[in-house]
Amino acid sequence: MVLAVDAVVKITTVTSKTARRNNYHNSEATRNGRNILLQSNGVESLASTKQGANQHRWRTAAKDKAFVPLMPRIIIETSGELLLKVLQTGTVSTNVFLRRLHNFCVDMNWLPWPLIPKRQWPAVRFKDKRAITLEEHQQIIAAEVNPERKALYQLCWHLGGGQGDIANLKGEDVDWQNGAVSFMRKKTGVPVIVHLGAEALNLFKDLPSEGVLFPYLSRVRANDRATEFRSRCRQLGISGVTLHSYRYAWAERAKTVGYPERFAQEALGHNSKAVHRAYAKRALMKLPSLEQYEQQAAAKAAPAT
Repeated sequence: MVLAVDAVVKITTVTSKTARRNNYHNSEATRNGRNILLQSNGVESLASTKQGANQHRWRTAAKDKAFVPLMPRIIIETSGELLLKVLQTGTVSTNVFLRRLHNFCVDMNWLPWPLIPKRQWPAVRFKDKRAITLEEHQQIIAAEVNPERKALYQLCWHLGGGQGDIANLKGEDVDWQNGAVSFMRKKTGVPVIVHLGAEALNLFKDLPSEGVLFPYLSRVRANDRATEFRSRCRQLGISGVTLHSYRYAWAERAKTVGYPERFAQEALGHNSKAVHRAYAKRALMKLPSLEQYEQQAAAKAAPAT
């Protein structure tokens, strides 16, 4: 009888220790999982896998006001319904970043399963974007009195680069012998080499031959450059364009004149054909008639007289 009691006591003790150990691990998991979707642990962990501008985008996205309802939530108490509510009150950016962060948490095993099945996420619908036209660009250049901003807009037109890439160009990036300019895309780290025509090269002659080409614009935030451009457009009655519209314009111009797509991809810094086609989706190409090609083929095949 005494042995039986001792056995029960030992079993009870072992069970209690196991329960306490499990409770400790569970409490640790709960503490580590607290606010993991949107607070510093999750965002900083994901942001640390990014570099440069992408890292900055993630830290900025974490400040989205639509995420406020998720702030006090512990991960195991977060529901799919709550995420859907956040998505309803947020913007396209909310959808994009929350989806990526959610998937990151699942991949890291911080979430035991997806809170929203892949097919149930609301579709991402971006606003319609367009390229800046030559006429609009000429209006902006004619009205811009600041020489540094004017040169930036002109180079954006000729290079098709992102505003951050253009603003941080240096005199050493210009290869005068080969008539080209080279730089690393801040967003992807991909090197870009663009050969320039005479008009574009002439722009560099009025800029510093060494060091940064834009001493002021290279120091300010991208949002500040965008605000200045938007203010100029508003004064001229131009709507629906941003500095990013210069990239759309470059791609559409390239496609319209039959510039090989692989060259355009290299110039814009895109690795994906799908991305480049999205940039140029509005471009119109003048297709020659099949009859014309048949006549040319027949002329080539005809024996010489």
